[in-house]
Amino acid sequence: MFFLYCFGVATACYNDSASQFPSNNLFAAAGDGIWDNGAACGRQYLVRCISAAVADSCIADQVIQVKIVDYALALIRSPPSARGTTIVLSETAFAAIANTAAPTSINLEFQQV
Repeated sequence: MFFLYCFGVATACYNDSASQFPSNNLFAAAGDGIWDNGAACGRQYLVRCISAAVADSCIADQVIQVKIVDYALALIRSPPSARGTTIVLSETAFAAIANTAAPTSINLEFQQV
């Protein structure tokens, strides 16, 4: 799990509609594990950081709700996204659950709302 997402980019769910992005900027792209041939578009997930490669990266007991707006496979060419990622968080969503001082891959616990 890595963070990376840019505004103003056409997405697999909503093309270039600005209305796809929640006003709180808590959104994500779905990896193959939850993409479901595009049915993931618009789904909401509760996510929290449970572990990371760098110690003290997770913000303890912080849970956020994100909206799926894109397909993560399209982001693989845009590092730091990683192959096999389940969810790629927006920068705002990542910062809400993990320390961004030392960006790293994190492990998430997530549940569809």
